[in-house]
Amino acid sequence: MDTLRFITCGSVDDGKSTLIGRLLFESKAIFDDQLKALQSDSRQYGTQGEKMDLALLVDGLQAEREQGITIDVAYRFFATGQRRFIVADTPGHEQYTRNMATGASTADLAVILIDARKGLLVQTRRHSRIVAMMGIRHVVLAVNKMDLVGFEQARFEAIAAEYRVFAAEFGFATVQAIPLSSLDGDNVLQASARMPWYAGATLLDYLNTVAIGEQGAQAGQGALRMPVQWVNRPNLDFRGFCGRLAAGSVRPGDAVRVLPSGVQTRVKAVWHGFDEVPLAECGDAVTLTLMDEVDASRGDVLVAVDAPPEVADQFEAKLLWMSEHAMAPGRQYLMKLACKEATATVTAIKYQVDINTGAHLAAKTLGLNEIATVNLSCSAPLVFEPYSANRTLGGFILIDKLTFETVGTGMIDFALRRASNIHWQALELKKETRAQQKHQTPRCIWFTGLSGSGKSAIANLLEKRFYAEGRHTYLLDGDNVRHGLNRDLGFTEADRVENIRRVAEVARLMVDAGLIVLVSFISPFRSERELARSKFAEGEFVEVYVDTPIEECERRDVKGLYAKARKGELRNFTGIDSPYEAPLAPEVHLHADTTALEACVEQVVQALL
Repeated sequence: MDTLRFITCGSVDDGKSTLIGRLLFESKAIFDDQLKALQSDSRQYGTQGEKMDLALLVDGLQAEREQGITIDVAYRFFATGQRRFIVADTPGHEQYTRNMATGASTADLAVILIDARKGLLVQTRRHSRIVAMMGIRHVVLAVNKMDLVGFEQARFEAIAAEYRVFAAEFGFATVQAIPLSSLDGDNVLQASARMPWYAGATLLDYLNTVAIGEQGAQAGQGALRMPVQWVNRPNLDFRGFCGRLAAGSVRPGDAVRVLPSGVQTRVKAVWHGFDEVPLAECGDAVTLTLMDEVDASRGDVLVAVDAPPEVADQFEAKLLWMSEHAMAPGRQYLMKLACKEATATVTAIKYQVDINTGAHLAAKTLGLNEIATVNLSCSAPLVFEPYSANRTLGGFILIDKLTFETVGTGMIDFALRRASNIHWQALELKKETRAQQKHQTPRCIWFTGLSGSGKSAIANLLEKRFYAEGRHTYLLDGDNVRHGLNRDLGFTEADRVENIRRVAEVARLMVDAGLIVLVSFISPFRSERELARSKFAEGEFVEVYVDTPIEECERRDVKGLYAKARKGELRNFTGIDSPYEAPLAPEVHLHADTTALEACVEQVVQALL
């Protein structure tokens, strides 16, 4: 039998858990363990209140039962004589949309529930867009709680018609509308006598017969794609490359290519567990041994020689933001694509998608549960295929580099032409040559701290000392740079991120020119300071934390900025209504409230020496 993976989704309290409970409860011959537990219980499922206990079959967490809501994704397994099923009960609350997206990422079909009394809601529309993004081509529109609207045919048909109009842009292969009362089992397993006007299939009949696996069939018939998960070398005579086939098939003797390196070889043997097999197909977890000793490691992809996928480092992708902390273009994240990890930056938000209408909106940042089409730039070339062709090589997640929180999930559409059209121009004069001409070691000395902490004063004194010693320097000050290079930026979080990104690039160029560059910026976010650090070689970046209490900074504030911020006249001011994230391990830690400026300068010099 084949296996159908499906999710139940929709808005809050549409009856998702109850519907799954009804499927499991009424599939008596299949769900023996749960039936035995129920039969040993003295409760009878005759009254409406008692029937609601069906939801307890799938509510997995104590917190969920206490709140009466679904928080996490609960997976359950059952089978009929025709098909096996893996069903994911996903949350309806907007706060837990990220968990719904997790359930949808591996599903073949979505059961989208709608409360017959409420019709289409915002979360229903959001889940439908995510379903379409995730590549699900089959949808069951389960119009539930028909008993609460008197089983009215007109109400069902109006909801079905409205949804079909809304979903037309998604291009679903099938949209099957079914009127249900999952509480009483109407049209779940048995046709409802209370809705004689509905002549279509029941929910379980439809799940048993719907044609699925088009993508899987295409993947199985396509060219080989196997991301290397790990390299197994128990002894010197055996070196196997382990992974799961994301597409195609493989046999001993097949010619393969290792990407992104492009090295070619042939398959020596295919191992499934401890057994050598003549063939492995899409979905199989295998170990391949190769004829030649090739350099391949985790994240590389073994592919068919005559049909390789693309390799690029810049993409257009659809992105669902899953963090309460907004996404800002220019900030670095860790990107995981199949088994490969790379640093990635959203270089531009092309447009945000309006959940209700699908309209394209301008946006500078993305908030929780917002969807957009973006441009991505990665630190290394990645082997990929469009998500529509291969979920494994087209789907990715973004992870915060400091907290390791999964903050976004995305689907690659295509590589940007600039990824292949722009090449690094080799130059004969190197950074070392320029530094030797100046008789100095180039550095980026990055001063960070609150406004009024003394950053600029210390940096100015330090540059004067370097000048007196014959050093070649330049000082980049936050206020001065905003008069020119960054005059188009404000003080929102997104603008602050871009402000630091630009300055870090300029500082990198100056260090490449052999200069000692001093950067005096509040730079309030650790992630952006880490971004700046990542642009320099080991030892070139020196973080100087000018640690001055905010009370002292306010006392020194001759411009009155803190006073304006306290009154609400100045928005997004660091330390008042915008956070400052102090460095965790700076190279130099200065206490400018208790130490003279000249002594602070000496402390920096000694650290450099």
